[in-house]
Amino acid sequence: MLLFVLFALQVAAGEKELEAARAVISSARYCFLITLDGGQPQARLMEPLATEADMRIWFGTNPKTRKVGQIRRNPRSTVACYDPAGPNYVTLLGHARIVEDVAERRRRWRDGWEKFFPGGPAGPNYLLVEFTPDRIEIVSNTHGVANQPASLAPLILQREGKGWKLLSQ
Repeated sequence: MLLFVLFALQVAAGEKELEAARAVISSARYCFLITLDGGQPQARLMEPLATEADMRIWFGTNPKTRKVGQIRRNPRSTVACYDPAGPNYVTLLGHARIVEDVAERRRRWRDGWEKFFPGGPAGPNYLLVEFTPDRIEIVSNTHGVANQPASLAPLILQREGKGWKLLSQ
């Protein structure tokens, strides 16, 4: 019984941090998607399309960009979002994959993107990047999720199966 209570407290604690992470990503509007190119990190500013309940983040891009080739060669990547109003930040470590499925591209298309992606959601100039985090580091003073006063270390959530485990408080 004690183990069940401890597990329930762990899950409940992680939910607050996940909600704070979603809010920071949404408030930040733009995030850096960081990929690897021969071992050298490459960062670019991107607008996230959606953050799913499981914390996957979607981005739209052109298939001719360097990041597409980098992800195909090495899917390890990081997303970093900063909301200066808090100040708040979220760093997500995980992996990305390129999604070319036309139905998914149509589903995630935004009005006004025609000028960036000629041919529309089914055209040759648009595809998706799906980022799946395995680890989330967060500091959000706005949401009461912050590092300890004597430490600059963020709170850390680690993916465990289909859920998350709070590693630090």
